Amino acid sequence: MQVQPTDRQDAFAARARQFAAEEVAPRAASIDDQHTFPRDLVARAGALGLMGVTIPAEWGGAGEDDVAYVLALEAVARASATVAVILSVNNSLVAETILRHGTDAHREQWLRRLARGEAVGAFALSEEQAGSDAANQRTMATADGVGYRLTGSKVWVANAEAADVVIVFAATRPDLRGHGVSAFLVPMDAPGLLRRNRVDSLGVRGLGCMDLLLEDVVVDSSHLIGQPGQGFAIAMEALDGGRVAIAAQALGVGEAALQEALGYAKRRVAFGQPIAQYQAIQFMLADMATGLEAARMLTWKAATARVRGQRGTLEASMAKLAASEAAHAAADRAMQILASEGYRRGSTVERLFRDVRATEIYQGTSEVQRMIIADAVLG
Repeated sequence: MQVQPTDRQDAFAARARQFAAEEVAPRAASIDDQHTFPRDLVARAGALGLMGVTIPAEWGGAGEDDVAYVLALEAVARASATVAVILSVNNSLVAETILRHGTDAHREQWLRRLARGEAVGAFALSEEQAGSDAANQRTMATADGVGYRLTGSKVWVANAEAADVVIVFAATRPDLRGHGVSAFLVPMDAPGLLRRNRVDSLGVRGLGCMDLLLEDVVVDSSHLIGQPGQGFAIAMEALDGGRVAIAAQALGVGEAALQEALGYAKRRVAFGQPIAQYQAIQFMLADMATGLEAARMLTWKAATARVRGQRGTLEASMAKLAASEAAHAAADRAMQILASEGYRRGSTVERLFRDVRATEIYQGTSEVQRMIIADAVLG
């Protein structure tokens, strides 16, 4: 494991920091307030390689490694958690899945466009009764001799509002639970695929989350990703990468909260001196910085495992758990330090406080991460 980025990794992260500072940060508050999917920023991110960071250049990507990816995502998340999640879904859940498990025809049709930001991908796994219990798929894929007929519904599908293609997970053998789930690559304009109920969430507003309704969506067998029954394993592999990305996103939000708290503590005067001079404030800042740095090392460790070609399930769960909880604590302490100034609707800390809470829920709750970690340590 490297604790210092290489020159190449740092150079890529520097481009992401510049993009975040100059183009994302000025828009972050309006994206949240207006709940708008920033399609123009997504296209710009694609031009910079941020929509396909780990995708090889021959398929339109930046050809960077997972360490560069988490450095870039953290930088973007410091400016906007929403934009960072849009990038992570497209990168980790969709583009990498097509790269690893799709056919050359899938790659030719979609991967270059996704990696360049010319198309947006979505990942439809969650259902009303299939959240943490993701194997409990009720969406059905019925073979009809030529292809499949998809019927059911999906919830909380990030990027769905603007997506051009979606990976849909459905049960081809419901009696086998996870062993009977298959994955399908479905264009969003397929007849019978309907967007429903844009989700107005507490945070990461502007993510384009929607529910999807599948009313006899007919796809031929060429839309299948992997083999029948491999879908659940493909989803879990994708989530390993996605959880490292969410850890990076959480770190960015937490770091932004720390910087807001530091700046305020230095300029806010109470009882004749800046509040940064009081031990109570210093201890909160010290705990914030320490928690985030420890989580950053776990995130880099998880990313390094992926660079080495390892699955990294345990490392990914540890990174997501530690980073999301450290970032939540940092946002909470920042709110306490800023007090009424931070609690005000529309303040940066108020937005960070709302955004960070989702990192402990999506792509596996903290409780799910603890289950995975416990299973590993118990052997």
